[in-house]
Amino acid sequence: MNKLVFILPLFLFIACKQKPKSNDGEASRVSGTLKLLVDESFSSVLEDQIEVFKLDYPDAKFELVHGNENKILPTFLNDSVRVAVLSRMLTPDEEKAYSKRSIPIFTSRFAIDGIALITGNDNPDSTITADEVVSIMKGTSASGKQLVFDNAYSSTLRYFKDLSQIKDLPKSGIYTLQNNKDVIKYVAEHKNYIGVVGVNWLIKNGRDQQDFTDQVKVMGVKNTKGKKGDDTFYKPTQKNLIDGIYPFLRNVYIINAEGKNGLGTGFATWLTGQRGQLIVLKSGLGPNKMNPREINIKKEN
Repeated sequence: MNKLVFILPLFLFIACKQKPKSNDGEASRVSGTLKLLVDESFSSVLEDQIEVFKLDYPDAKFELVHGNENKILPTFLNDSVRVAVLSRMLTPDEEKAYSKRSIPIFTSRFAIDGIALITGNDNPDSTITADEVVSIMKGTSASGKQLVFDNAYSSTLRYFKDLSQIKDLPKSGIYTLQNNKDVIKYVAEHKNYIGVVGVNWLIKNGRDQQDFTDQVKVMGVKNTKGKKGDDTFYKPTQKNLIDGIYPFLRNVYIINAEGKNGLGTGFATWLTGQRGQLIVLKSGLGPNKMNPREINIKKEN
């Protein structure tokens, strides 16, 4: 009996030592692996955010899936990837796939982007009104100006279709290419064409396209009468994005349907926090909120 009393605790101790470690502790708000769908218009600012986030939390890993809005959204809706960065919120119908399974969806705005209109330096026009852009989208413009978009399924084209309240594009006046680089090149080489490019992409990637960006200029836009920015022509500068006076603004959201308190939640919180907002400010976009600056005044005796 004495031997049994000694052996039993020893056996339990060895069994506990040999038990494999649980992986539950590996995934948290600041660690683990997050697969993230990203509208390619905002890939630059997301990469900057992730780079700094990983410096703070080296146990966090990210797998980015870039693409146009129409390409990546179905991947989110069919539950293949549960975190996405888009320029719009989900519609009630799109949320049904998750609500039926009682999975909450959390949407956070973390930046304000603008959509820039660019044209060749040889084009004498450097300004345009929002009403004229809408008339080109509707096919009713007599100006002869034509709009060039990155591709037929991009969020920028969807934005202007929504703005113009149209479902189908007109037979003339609107062209779609493959990507933003094609737009810059095309506008630089063809007169009277106006390119449509996201501000975030233009700021970051314009350096790689130096040969062509030197040949184009950003146009000023006057808003529709009665709306903010209808007094003069505004360019999509950071100040104008923050003040809300540039006509073609869009929010940038992170949409999280993880259904748990994981890395997606932690990263979304970080994006809207002080550190993430400073990176948005540095990128040239408008932050979700301006953090107050504290000034310490030292008294000298």
